[in-house]
Amino acid sequence: MRIIPAIDIIDGKCVRLTQGDYSQKKVYNENPLEVAMQFEDAGIQYLHLVDLDGAKSGHIINYRALEKIASKTTLTVDFGGGVKSNEDIKIAFEFGANQVTCGSIAVKNEEAVQNWIQEFGPDKLILGADVKEKKVAIHGWTEETEISIEDLVGKYAEFGLQNVICTDISTDGMLTGPNFELYKELLRQFEKINLIASGGVSSISDLETLRDNRVHGAIIGKAIYEGRITLEQLTSFSYA
Repeated sequence: MRIIPAIDIIDGKCVRLTQGDYSQKKVYNENPLEVAMQFEDAGIQYLHLVDLDGAKSGHIINYRALEKIASKTTLTVDFGGGVKSNEDIKIAFEFGANQVTCGSIAVKNEEAVQNWIQEFGPDKLILGADVKEKKVAIHGWTEETEISIEDLVGKYAEFGLQNVICTDISTDGMLTGPNFELYKELLRQFEKINLIASGGVSSISDLETLRDNRVHGAIIGKAIYEGRITLEQLTSFSYA
């Protein structure tokens, strides 16, 4: 299972939110590159980089932070937040993203994402599905929809997109454990997707349970920054 630390960026700084609430912001480091280099030094290979300013505004803002991390580390970076146009996705890849996560755009403009799948290939894109009570939320979690997570994943699986990050908003930043049942249900329904769990990871035990449930990867954020999981533990787990 892939271990994928997260760096969320607001105003160029490494932050974490609680349940996607921008008013509950905590700054952990002024320099995201410094954090990324710590991950790399610990033997971590992957990074989930989110432009929260971009997610809220509707276009990429923190692409310079992406460029610094991509050019100065060997981390495989998936980037999301504010990717809404052809220009945005080209900027993301130009400035070093290995993969781009399509969140709100996958709900609002299905045709654009289909075109990107054809242009860049399905392996270069990730469906970012942020979920509250099994309904998809968009625009930095500020807008709820009536679209179910199953319908969204099913639609894009038909288009050939197999990489899915599913964030359970109710658990995100709470350090109370992931929504295991949600991930089990998705994998029962869509056996071939590469499901990446996001939200609530608080311990190595959580990671072990996700791995036992055939989850492809796990994104870990606040648990690292609050010292619940050490980088040494993550390194040991990834090689276990």
